[in-house]
Amino acid sequence: MNLLCVGASYRTADVATLEKLAFTPARLPVVLRQLVGQAYVGEVVVLSTCNRVEVYAAVTGFHGGLGDICNVLAEHSGIGANELAAHLYVHYDEAAVQHSFRVAAGLDSMVVGEAQILGQLRDAYHAATDADTAGRMLHELMQQALRVGKRAHAETGIDKAGQSVVTAALEVAAVQLADGDLSALAGRPALVIGAGAMGALSVATLTRAGVGPLRITNRGAERAERLAEAYGATAVPYAELDAALAESDIVVSATAAAAPVLDRARLAAAAPLVVLDLAVPRDVAPDATGIDGVTVIDIEGLATSRRALPAAAETAAVEQIVAAEVDHFLAWLRGADIAPTVAALRTRAEDVVAAELRKLTSRRPEFTEEQRAEVSRTLHRVVQQLLHSPTVRVRQLAAEPGGDQYAALLRELFDLDVPLATQANAVPKIGGDA
Repeated sequence: MNLLCVGASYRTADVATLEKLAFTPARLPVVLRQLVGQAYVGEVVVLSTCNRVEVYAAVTGFHGGLGDICNVLAEHSGIGANELAAHLYVHYDEAAVQHSFRVAAGLDSMVVGEAQILGQLRDAYHAATDADTAGRMLHELMQQALRVGKRAHAETGIDKAGQSVVTAALEVAAVQLADGDLSALAGRPALVIGAGAMGALSVATLTRAGVGPLRITNRGAERAERLAEAYGATAVPYAELDAALAESDIVVSATAAAAPVLDRARLAAAAPLVVLDLAVPRDVAPDATGIDGVTVIDIEGLATSRRALPAAAETAAVEQIVAAEVDHFLAWLRGADIAPTVAALRTRAEDVVAAELRKLTSRRPEFTEEQRAEVSRTLHRVVQQLLHSPTVRVRQLAAEPGGDQYAALLRELFDLDVPLATQANAVPKIGGDA
């Protein structure tokens, strides 16, 4: 099995394209099973956030796996294969490992160093686990990526400049409302639409900024009430959304709705207003722009308005962590590839010994049970001693760059049949759950 990452992000696609590619929580399990049912895809994890959609897969062939994944993405999004290809990036094996670690560390985020991606990656991993589409290879990749992300935040100052996409959006809102002075937003009435992960992050960020009074609304009232209670905010029934909009200066909309929740008429009636649309698909209708007194800031706008980038030294420190962890993971991966081959070699040796013992028993029936046992122990000791040094050494060599050739060489020399599925499932664990 080989690792493959196929994705699109704010760097390669506009919001309209990301909206079509994005997976709702209800749709995700279906697509996961569809992907893992493809001919060349053995394992899969899908990361779908407000500014990226990525498929991490263990595949039996690069071109076949890429074709399978692109076909599923094209079918899901309704985007033609040629058009979709222009927005996709592809990472294979070592590059896929490096990309996943950089994503987890926040180096590839719109706001470099933001920690929210860790929770999103964890959710993606858990979704794949629940759908039974993550095998041993992706279990290890995801666990190690999450550990790398934690290291980046614990050991460097990567997250000091920009905490999240919400922070960046609030800074842009400050330009519109207070000449860029973030502290001047304190005391401004605000509304958060949506009580999911992004909504909760928005409430926490607005609370820290002193924005308020703060209201929260959600189609499911119970979640809004729990979130409001946790932050001293006020839960508003979703049916009273228009009234809450009219009483707000700042609105953060982050629902998982399939269709826009804020249309032109609704926003025009609530002006003046600054709307931070952090949802994908967008919560603000495409035609709800150019309204007097209403400023809409969406993910696409944030991509061109990024501020508060971490210092070069902090970014370099995280890159060093990523590089070291990539080397460690690849060494383990190369070593893991040899394990089923060594096991197959030992099994072949045991089979040969067993066959010879059966022949001896038929030729020398006068041997006692004790004598046969002693011969058996002697033969096994000889085989074990002969195999010990070569198998230890081949494991060491396999962990070095280019080490994958040793597993193939052993299989060729001893005519060993090691199915790909066995090689993939024999991967040993090298770390705890992140």
